[in-house]
Amino acid sequence: MRRIMQYEELKQRVLDEIDRNADHLISVGERIYRDPELGFKEFRTANIVAGEFQRLGLGYHEEIAVTGLKTVVAGGSPGPTVGVLGELDSVLVADHEFANPDTGAAHCCGHNAQITTMLGVANGLIKSGVLAELAGNVAFFAVPAEEYVEIDYRVQLRREGKTEFLGGKSEMIRLGAFDDVDMAMMVHGASSQNMEAIAGVGASNNGFIGKQARFVGKAAHAGGAPHRGINSLYAAEIALASINAQRETFKDEDTVRIHPILTRGGDLVNVIPNDVRFETMVRGKTAEAIEDAGRKV
Repeated sequence: MRRIMQYEELKQRVLDEIDRNADHLISVGERIYRDPELGFKEFRTANIVAGEFQRLGLGYHEEIAVTGLKTVVAGGSPGPTVGVLGELDSVLVADHEFANPDTGAAHCCGHNAQITTMLGVANGLIKSGVLAELAGNVAFFAVPAEEYVEIDYRVQLRREGKTEFLGGKSEMIRLGAFDDVDMAMMVHGASSQNMEAIAGVGASNNGFIGKQARFVGKAAHAGGAPHRGINSLYAAEIALASINAQRETFKDEDTVRIHPILTRGGDLVNVIPNDVRFETMVRGKTAEAIEDAGRKV
């Protein structure tokens, strides 16, 4: 009983320290919220995180997977290393109130709150002094490029040898940033009708693979000589219809989700489209489900 009470006291010290720094942490989160950046381009956000690590007296590794950061703090005795993650990037929602007017980036997925939470945990554990009484280490990560956007840009990074994977966590794993981590955790914002709920343990999540396709036809004047063209938009429409025809083959328990878009549908209304681009995610609950759906797509 005494040991349980000790843990509760340590926890309270951490919570009290976070509360003492609440105004500062909220201001950091607001700065990030109002200056959204897209994946593998989060240079200003990474600089804010670096400044917060410096404020806590922490050394850190930076430019991991282009913009990622990592710092490790040690407890009072040996033990496992727990990773605490926050994601740096935003999504593309150009009509959001605080979207970047040049890029359309906006923090609509709550990563600004994630980063703030990670920094709050760091503040609480370090400034309260409880680490000396705990076993193991804590690794704090600022992770780039969680959102699957601007794929052409990421493919270009790979061509230039700057990355190998298109996602930040995958790239950081490849680079060995998680080799010393025994378990990892993070929080994520969510919408809910339950206004009394503050936090909850999340359900399982789908994985996904991304697919792109290019349909190449032959341009011709749509009014004067359409018979001389080959309409690649029609080919894309057939592909979309074929994908939709596969949906009833997916098992409910596999939670397969396929949601394609056309990223290029033609250039001029009076020209038969000769270059149409298609992009989709194939999501599923298991690797087997994703592979099965991916083959069908």
